[in-house]
Amino acid sequence: MSTDGYFPPTITFNTLPHADGSVTYEGHGYTVVGAVNGPLEAQRRDELPDEAFLEVNLRQASGPGGPRERHIESLLHSTLRSLILTTQHPRTLIQLTLQILRAPASSSPSAPIPQTSSHLPSLAPLLHASVLALLNGNIPMRDIATGALISISQKSGEFHQNCFTRQIDAHDEDRFAKTVWKSSHFVAFSSHGEVLLAESEGEFTIDEWETAVEWASYRALGTETGGVSYDPDYDEDIMHHHRIILHAIEQETTKTMRWKGGA
Repeated sequence: MSTDGYFPPTITFNTLPHADGSVTYEGHGYTVVGAVNGPLEAQRRDELPDEAFLEVNLRQASGPGGPRERHIESLLHSTLRSLILTTQHPRTLIQLTLQILRAPASSSPSAPIPQTSSHLPSLAPLLHASVLALLNGNIPMRDIATGALISISQKSGEFHQNCFTRQIDAHDEDRFAKTVWKSSHFVAFSSHGEVLLAESEGEFTIDEWETAVEWASYRALGTETGGVSYDPDYDEDIMHHHRIILHAIEQETTKTMRWKGGA
């Protein structure tokens, strides 16, 4: 499998001072700001008697949102709702707002799933920013979620990570632009390997989909299954998404405790 020039994301907490929790997530070719407020008093129409109401709002880098944005909101809502302990705050509102500040340039014009029309490339940064913002806002959760985008080359059949959002140099740009992707698959997992979300586009077989899920699990969690195995040539330097998020949370918690302790 090719890592396609993947670079670890940059995570900055508390970037919005008036939000209960906030984060700026720069990775996968995107810059996303996530803000959480709540639990808040819910309007009567949104009030649920035995749990909190989760509201997810997505704002694009430019222009008004459309059906694609509403679809992404529904995917994130169903995924996050399964992780948040909503029953701990009945009759309240938890509000999550995601603002895309920067998106990568359009993917290969020869690709069957161009960046400009596909929602898959944005799912990983949006999901990771959501989880981090919720944790930063002290929203109780039973688990965290991480995901990975895997695509299959039309010519070679090779599996690639982040084919739409890789960082490439000028020497490699021409070759990459001519690559045609047969299909793309985004899969999100809980910490225990439970599949929380699976979205696919393009043409693929069942075997290809299962292999893509294995690779996504490996990149998201470091899980070695089937034909997917540890690669010492790059894996020491490229952390799995789950490990990146945990590391960021641990660093932020340590900094907060040090501040409270007056150190």
